[in-house]
Amino acid sequence: MLANIQTLVYDIRGTKVMLDSDLAKLYKVETKRINEAVKRNIDRFPSDFIFQLTNEELEKLRSQNATTNFTMTRTTPFVFTEQGVYMLATVLKSKVATEVTLTIMRTFTKMREFALGYNDVVQKLQELEKTIRIDQQQINYNTDKIDDAFILLKEILNDTTKTNKDLIGFKVNNKN
Repeated sequence: MLANIQTLVYDIRGTKVMLDSDLAKLYKVETKRINEAVKRNIDRFPSDFIFQLTNEELEKLRSQNATTNFTMTRTTPFVFTEQGVYMLATVLKSKVATEVTLTIMRTFTKMREFALGYNDVVQKLQELEKTIRIDQQQINYNTDKIDDAFILLKEILNDTTKTNKDLIGFKVNNKN
């Protein structure tokens, strides 16, 4: 069941959420019953627990999940954050709601643990990238210096226009 629930968790506005219709299916109630329970207890559902999708968010969700059966509704659906799902279970007060919520909470926890492990890997990759970039800059710097040295050496070796009289310094006469 954890794997099934994981497919019902979406990332919207940078937050992991679940659709009211998916929760209704899991809780074995109609979506309108969930929304009614929320309206009766609106003080328990601040905007960081539940929010309504925009039309654009709904369309994006539909396009990203073409195989998911999003029913056409007259209004855009509500989505619940992890805290919102927990609060929903407290207002529904059924055995099914409690059992499903426990499973959902475990799913969110597993996803968070995975994300933390993933973040460690990302951080190590970023550190490695910085090290490689610094090494590459050092290689480029050294390569530029070596190229400059070869250019200077070629100029010295190829400069046949200078004659002995153009040289500065003393001329030694080896004839004794």
